[in-house]
Amino acid sequence: MARGAFGQGEFGKLTIEDVDIKGKRVFIRVDFNVPLDENMMITDDRRVRSALPTINYAIDEGAKVVLASHMGRPEGRPDPRWSLAPVARRLQRLLNKEVLFSHDIYGKPVKDMVAKMRPGDVLLLENLRFDPGEEAGDPKFAEELASLADIYVNDAFGAAHRKHASIVGIPRSITAVAGFLLRKEVGYLQGVVSNPVRPFTAILGGAKVSGKIGVLENLIDKVDKVIVGGGMAFTFIKAMGYEVGDSLVENEMLELAEKIRGSLIRNNVKFYLPVDCVIAQSIEPQAETKLVTTQEIPRGWKALDIGPASVKLFSEALANAKTVIWNGPMGVFEIDAFSRGTFSIAHAVADAYALTIVGGGDTDLAVSRAGVSDSISFISTGGGASLQLLEGKELPGIAALRDKK
Repeated sequence: MARGAFGQGEFGKLTIEDVDIKGKRVFIRVDFNVPLDENMMITDDRRVRSALPTINYAIDEGAKVVLASHMGRPEGRPDPRWSLAPVARRLQRLLNKEVLFSHDIYGKPVKDMVAKMRPGDVLLLENLRFDPGEEAGDPKFAEELASLADIYVNDAFGAAHRKHASIVGIPRSITAVAGFLLRKEVGYLQGVVSNPVRPFTAILGGAKVSGKIGVLENLIDKVDKVIVGGGMAFTFIKAMGYEVGDSLVENEMLELAEKIRGSLIRNNVKFYLPVDCVIAQSIEPQAETKLVTTQEIPRGWKALDIGPASVKLFSEALANAKTVIWNGPMGVFEIDAFSRGTFSIAHAVADAYALTIVGGGDTDLAVSRAGVSDSISFISTGGGASLQLLEGKELPGIAALRDKK
């Protein structure tokens, strides 16, 4: 596998390197939304490690570093299951220095901790979503957070599509710039769409067409091949007039799916759908499975993975690619019986002699479980944010930052 040559486009926002942070209080919004097991142990710390370049730069510059993140969906109230305390412990090991942890998000106890910080100290606040003001975009909550700092740095690409208080509210009060990870994410994703090395192949999977229609529409005149798998494939297949049993279908999207497929084909984009699939009557590990063509799914059965013929077809389509972007698994890969298709495509992407970009969320997890993360050129930390960039939309969290003059 070769990572390929790629020139990232110009990033139009100020970054942490463009401002003087020496001795100043620097509030870095990170994305530490990491998975935890039943013992509150982190099972994948890639998002924490991805933020280290920005954090270390701030430490080296002698800033007083205040870190803030969300985790999970605690619904606006404290919940020990979503505490960032385990992240503070992991970060302390990764930085090889003490990381202070505040059980509060704002208020006098936090201000007192910040006041005692010395240059190079690091403080992590408790889960921002423990307060309803975060997701509500509450200006007062944003002002409380802004009062802790002189400079704001957004390095949370995975949350940059949200209009939350810590994403768009704080920049209204203090100087706001980008971190290194945010700049890198935007550079890769915007660059791959605006100036890809061809042939350019997009692989889209996951459950629903509705979440990817914007991406497909934006890629019509930019991509050479589109591979569609996962549950969303069966909306396209049904739109073509085939029976798909009880497979997931968005009936309200049938007409639009067929329109998009037609537009891609008329634009000389090669469009690939599964030709066979693994089916079952229920999404359970012990369920009976069958391998059938996509035109032979009986009633009462649903497609839960692509089959070996589809893997071969998709892998051959990837053989000459020079740029590959992949967002969305090929099936219910969390269950072993329905994981082979996704893992096989992960290996095919990893083996491609191309620049390969994986777009966050479930796809990130699938690549990790397939054991090929190190062979992918770039893995985005943001699922929803990466999709919006691929749709050509401006992210609120990026728009809020200071422009380069």
